[in-house]
Amino acid sequence: MEEKYLKKQRIYKTIMLIALTAFITCILTTIFLANKYDLGNGKDTISSLIGNTSEETDNLTTSIKNIENLINKYYLNDIDEQKAIDAAIDGYVSSLGDPYTEYIPAKEMKEYTENLMGNYVGIGIYMVKNTEKNAIEVLTPIKESPAEEAGILPEDIIVSVDGVEYTGDDMTTAANNIKGEEGTTVKLEILRGTEKLQFEITRRKINTNPVISKKLDNNIGYLEISSFDEGTATDFKAKFEDLRSQGITSLILDLRNNGGGLVDEALQIADYIVPKGKDLLITVDKNEKEEIKKAEQDVLIDMPIVVLVNKNSASASEILAGALKDLDEATIVGTTTYGKGVIQQVLSLRNGSGLKVTVEEYYTPNRTKINGIGIEPDEKVELPETVTNPLVVKEEEDTQLKKAIEILK
Repeated sequence: MEEKYLKKQRIYKTIMLIALTAFITCILTTIFLANKYDLGNGKDTISSLIGNTSEETDNLTTSIKNIENLINKYYLNDIDEQKAIDAAIDGYVSSLGDPYTEYIPAKEMKEYTENLMGNYVGIGIYMVKNTEKNAIEVLTPIKESPAEEAGILPEDIIVSVDGVEYTGDDMTTAANNIKGEEGTTVKLEILRGTEKLQFEITRRKINTNPVISKKLDNNIGYLEISSFDEGTATDFKAKFEDLRSQGITSLILDLRNNGGGLVDEALQIADYIVPKGKDLLITVDKNEKEEIKKAEQDVLIDMPIVVLVNKNSASASEILAGALKDLDEATIVGTTTYGKGVIQQVLSLRNGSGLKVTVEEYYTPNRTKINGIGIEPDEKVELPETVTNPLVVKEEEDTQLKKAIEILK
């Protein structure tokens, strides 16, 4: 059920076109970005790109070469060599049966890396095609983006970009023209109801998943992290310090529907809470080599904490929630997490393509296995049956948040 739901979310996000760049299509990701693994000196061939070195004895290389010769000899039409190479490598990688290991063709690598980091240059809007009107409709502006600051609203219709009018069929072209260099401007003509509005918006670097903060009653702080992107830990720290200056005495950390992201960002946030020298994460590779990540700095957040999780809390979210639970630094409230306890490494190949490959399994500080199991909350609380979409929960129906507030009172 969880995998089916998350797959639907990936499909939904994939079909969404975003003015700043393509959206992150995989919400289940736990990534190391550092070059922990040696790639060697790959060359632009099928054999070397997937790590094979002996052309004379390798069955894969021989088979591919035989097929290539037959295609060249008999196939009627022209052959796109690069497309064939990409498809062959993708087939080899797909045969592993690992949903988290994937090949990224060179033409997609730059966009993939930008998506992974969660930072873009643009104005910050999600757009969809309004099929009834054959128009480009704003799904929503991204929080704290230039579009939101300028006053762009959900359901606004984009009529023109820099004086050029577009229909829904032209959405890709329009999106490409809305994108641009940081510091430059774009002029949008918007139809809102029957009123036409003009906006001139300056493009800038966008954080698609900012940390959301607010102060609740009883001096309770609330911080929501929807993804661990580049800079999330820094954003988290700044938002926490602002809440602390407002006099909060306890904290709710909302990791519900957070599909993961960068390991180092999650560990940095754990380091703000866990005493120096304590274990945060244990990883084990295919050779049974174990590595232990420890807290490295003095405690920043020394107050009662409740962490909210649900079935869509995965990967790096589970790393953070698992560490805080094992070390008694927080009370976990909600439902059992997704159970993705493996870590991927993004490898950049010499021809510009990339390979995201599962390299390690991780365990919590108490050596609790997460993969395929998930993290059990200390307080199991389901949302009411009236909530049909866990991504959109009205405050009056949010029984999990209410339980967190009750605990911290």
